[in-house]
Amino acid sequence: MAGMSGHWAFAFGVLGNIISFIVFLSPIPTFYKIYKKKSTEGYQSIPYVVALFSSMLWIYYAFLKTNTTLLITINSFGVFIETIYVGFYLFYAPKKVRVQTIKMLLLSVVGGFGAIILVTQFLFKGAVRGQVVGWICLVFSLCVFVAPLGIVRQVIKTKSVEYMPLLLSVFLTLSAVAWFFYGLLLKDINIAAPNVLGFIFGILQIVLYLNGAAPRRKWIAMARGRGRGPDRPRKERIKAFDSSVGARLPPVKDKTPAQTKQHHRLSGVKDIVEDVDLVTPVTVDVNRP
Repeated sequence: MAGMSGHWAFAFGVLGNIISFIVFLSPIPTFYKIYKKKSTEGYQSIPYVVALFSSMLWIYYAFLKTNTTLLITINSFGVFIETIYVGFYLFYAPKKVRVQTIKMLLLSVVGGFGAIILVTQFLFKGAVRGQVVGWICLVFSLCVFVAPLGIVRQVIKTKSVEYMPLLLSVFLTLSAVAWFFYGLLLKDINIAAPNVLGFIFGILQIVLYLNGAAPRRKWIAMARGRGRGPDRPRKERIKAFDSSVGARLPPVKDKTPAQTKQHHRLSGVKDIVEDVDLVTPVTVDVNRP
């Protein structure tokens, strides 16, 4: 049974490596968009800085444990690709955002990671050191999954999913599932526990994206003339418009000059309606001079 568990753990570890590899590459469309626009716009650097820090911590943890080659391979690639992302972001970010990102890097990657190595090397020994670093990794893995919540808040506030890549949310969810079973089979709570929260946050982001993307697709369809809802034939719309305008027009005879002007204006609008296939309803304010 122990051998079978080890084989399954290796299988889920390989699967986790493959999915995590895709996760690390999934922001490429985002950075291509930044490259095309020469601006970071509303994109944030927090997820990439936190992911860089987390990968560094997991490499340190893996060196303190045994049978963790799969952790070393994927997180080494993570450090490499996240460093490129952060550098790319700094290149196109506005000055204020660039300064904030550099401060974040110095505080976490240089100060935080350096302090963790010094404290754990001098204050803890043997298995205890591995346990302490494991708990630290657990906390920062949770931060990796929580980091996109800033983007989630932006999506809720702006009703736009433009700055929340769907691919990243999907593959983070799949990655959380693979690494959860890997940690569970190895009986390593530091690996398994944070991925439970990662799965929950991943599902939350996917649901939020789908809910936010549906209204966007509807408006795009309306703009292209396909989303008119319970539409009526063109002649019926013109007839309804004619009835609505005609009910407001005074009789042709005995009109005052102002009424004559109003009659001409509304009649002109009607002529336009007859010539143009309406996509959206027309509202006419007959009380405006």
